[in-house]
Amino acid sequence: MFDGAWCADEKNKDQWFEVDAKRLTRFTGVITQGKNSIWTDDWVTSYKVQVSNDTHSWKTCKNGTEDVVFKANKDPETPVLNHLPSPMVGRYIRINPQTWFENGTICLRAEILGCPLPDPNTVFMWEHDPQPTDKLEFKHHNYKAMRRLMKSVNDECPDITRIYSIGKSYLGLNMYVMEISDNPGQHELGEPEFRYVAGMHGNEVVGRELMLNLMQYLCKEYKKGNDRIVRLVTETRIHLLPSMNPDGYETAYKLGSELSGWAYGRWTYQGFDLNHNFADLNTPFWEAEDNNEVPDKFPNHFIPIPEYYTLPNATVAPETRAVIDWMQRIPFVLSANLHGGELVVTYPFDMTRSYWMAKELTPTADDSMFRWLSIVYATSHRVMADDNRRICHTENFMKSGNIINGADWHTVAGSMNDFSYMHTNCFEVTIELSCDKFPHEQELPTEWLNNKESLLLYMEQVHRGIKGVVRDKDTEKGIAEAIIVVNELNHDIRTAADGDYWRLLNPGEYEVTAKAEGYHPSTKSCRVSYENHATICDFYISKTAKQRLREMLANGKKLPKELMLRLRQLRTRQFRSNGPK
Repeated sequence: MFDGAWCADEKNKDQWFEVDAKRLTRFTGVITQGKNSIWTDDWVTSYKVQVSNDTHSWKTCKNGTEDVVFKANKDPETPVLNHLPSPMVGRYIRINPQTWFENGTICLRAEILGCPLPDPNTVFMWEHDPQPTDKLEFKHHNYKAMRRLMKSVNDECPDITRIYSIGKSYLGLNMYVMEISDNPGQHELGEPEFRYVAGMHGNEVVGRELMLNLMQYLCKEYKKGNDRIVRLVTETRIHLLPSMNPDGYETAYKLGSELSGWAYGRWTYQGFDLNHNFADLNTPFWEAEDNNEVPDKFPNHFIPIPEYYTLPNATVAPETRAVIDWMQRIPFVLSANLHGGELVVTYPFDMTRSYWMAKELTPTADDSMFRWLSIVYATSHRVMADDNRRICHTENFMKSGNIINGADWHTVAGSMNDFSYMHTNCFEVTIELSCDKFPHEQELPTEWLNNKESLLLYMEQVHRGIKGVVRDKDTEKGIAEAIIVVNELNHDIRTAADGDYWRLLNPGEYEVTAKAEGYHPSTKSCRVSYENHATICDFYISKTAKQRLREMLANGKKLPKELMLRLRQLRTRQFRSNGPK
């Protein structure tokens, strides 16, 4: 109601903002910001801190005998950290503003720093979160440390790993990917391609560390002969991009856990928010739909990138261009984009169809599939699955099972999820992994435990639906760019270079058609079971007579006498039908 802050009702020194820590806490500091508003400028320039055990008697933070007046903000966005001269113990803490921006009112955002203390009257409070038994490197990794760790994984498992770069950031840092497969570097016929992308916002670091944990875990468990991991690695080509925005991360890393989590490092060095930087394909698609041009005159998949977006002076980050090129090179089937600061899984569309709406339910043709993918992650996440957990901020996503349509949360034009779905075959969701964007290092093992099963289970969903190869009936060679149409689903996909395809579908019976330019279409019924393996649905399609004729003429071959006679008869018939009546 106060447009992004706590605000006092009156302008005087008697106002306060109070936090109940729920238990005795050793308070050590306070971080403040101003109000996050495009309409008004409001921030607190100085404040006092008070602590209490009962909310009746309060102890003011002092430096000797004097009350400490902490210097606060000079603008709405820059966070200011103040350490208490010495820690104070209590259950409640108050921020008591003393001065504020002279043309504004008393408004602030705050983060309280402290550590809970054991309560002798509440034994269960002594319990600590369980710690993982996996021997992984739990620490924050800057660019050099990340490269070093990835190389160590590659050295430990050279037969199933490969490191490659998809491009460079604005400052020249490589965007490294770890590939994990039983044949790294090769696309195997019939084997689906999966990707995780983390670090789009450089200050949301949990995804980055989870990707580094995951590559270590897959390597170690594969060597141990873990059946589940061996099956995943041999049947899937996995690509892990820990840092899509390496420049932003380096900025956040230097500031550390407390300050970077507010905003520093979110954007690229050039100031791009990468999740708003992909081409808007939604608008032309919906306009074509409104004009009844889909799919006959305008495609419902592989929608081309608008010309304005490809111009040299287009405002497109090099990081975005690198990811688009990566998407176009590899026939990804399933992906997730890892973020932080909330506990929810969002699915396309991310952009509202009514462009003036801030939020509006905007489902895709594959809404049921996207909902399933989101539910798989949310229900296996240790914290999301806990109905007794606290909410992160103001929105309670537990009411909707911790999943939400992206556009129904807040509209995002040019998101990677929407672009992936509309420009490639790949289905992608956004996963908000934790309330804290940049947790302390000692919290990283818990984050791994919270997400470990979800990360594995989500990857396994790449094998749900149908898959197969579309082949030329005469030569049995795979046909690239053949279109796979599922009846009553207004979203087609295309075959890869070898003619293989994967179509994510929920269990059920589907009428599926394979068609390609110069070929007769073929339709068959394909049944998707509840088992987590794809149904094989191959197609053999025949060339049309016109296509055969074109190829023979192009190759300089003589036409058979029977075909020449047939063509003369057709020409004669056409001449007579076009003649005077």
